[in-house]
Parts: sequence; C-alpha cells; structure tokens
Amino acid sequence: MEEYKSVGKYLQKKGSNQEINIRRKIILSFLNKTLISGLLFISTLCMIKMYPETKDIIEKKVYQDNISFSAINSFYQKYFGNIFPMDTILEDSTRMVFNEQLSYQDKEKYLDGVKLTVGEGYLVPVLESGIVVFVGEKENYGPTIIVQQVNGIDVWYVGVDSSSIKLYDYVEKGDLLGEVLNTDICLVYQKAGEFLDYQEYLP
Repeated sequence: MEEYKSVGKYLQKKGSNQEINIRRKIILSFLNKTLISGLLFISTLCMIKMYPETKDIIEKKVYQDNISFSAINSFYQKYFGNIFPMDTILEDSTRMVFNEQLSYQDKEKYLDGVKLTVGEGYLVPVLESGIVVFVGEKENYGPTIIVQQVNGIDVWYVGVDSSSIKLYDYVEKGDLLGEVLNTDICLVYQKAGEFLDYQEYLP
C-alpha cells in the first residue's frame, strides 16, 4: 500500500513539473514574440524619422492598396507561431471536429458570382484559409461574410449565418464557417477590386 502511495506522489510531482515547464515555455514564447513585434515597430518608426518618404510608402500600402492581411498572418504563424501559444491547445480541445469540402446539388450564375443549391441546414466549409475581413450586409446580396484568403483572393460567402464568426477571425480550410440561412449560398470571387470568373475557382 505504501508503495502505491509513493508511486502516486511521484506521478503527481512529475505532472506538476511538466505543467510548470509548459507554462514557462508559453510565457517565454509570448515575451519573445512581444519583443520581436516591439523591435519591428521601433524600426519602422526610425525609418520614418530618418527617411520621411517611407511614411508615404507605408501609408499608400496600408490605406490605398489592397494589403493582404491573411498573407501577413500566414507568414507570421509560419516563422513565429501563434501570438498566444495556448490558443492552439484550447482550440484543439474545445472546437468541434469539422473538416469538410464544399458540396452542392446545382449551380447558376448570379450577379458577380454563382448561386449554389445546398439544401436546408447545410454547414458551409471554408474553401481556403484566410482572415475574415467583412461581416455584414452587401447591397443586392444580403448577409455576407468575406474571407481574404492566403492566396490573395477575397471570397464572399452570401447567405451564411455569421453568429459564430467575428471580424478578423483566422479561419482554416475545411473549418465550419456557418450554417446556410436558406437553401442556397452565393459565392463571389474578387482580387484587387476586380471580380473573377467563378468557374476557374469553384471546387
């Protein structure tokens, strides 16, 4: 009996040490990434101070051009990981497992995109990883979610419930975007302000 108690105490102590190590790694990772972000920010300010024309270039890129937030996010995650490492652990343990491909019964041209018949209660998957850059009403379309994909193409998902999606959420390919509001959805493909031919991109 004493032997079992000592083994139990050893395992309990080992578990506590592992938990402490994980927390330590998370804190160090967060501090490192904060330091890197701070250095990049200070470097940018120094560049603007030393070379005033840099300010105009940055302003044009951010406010006038179609800056790819999803590409920046993808680059950051590839080389630095998530800002908060715990997010991945929490998502893996609490998020519903959903990894689907788009399926539909019928399609027809609709305004600048395509209307797909999917049926009532259909769960719409994300076509390609990216960042949610718009959630709201679009004229002539209605309720719309726009995902700026890592490949630089914006995809409009029209007629999808957005209650579980927030602006600037990062969504991955195959993830659940939302439930269809009616029996069909509309997809619109756009890049740099120009509408694209859906036939080249529709899976």
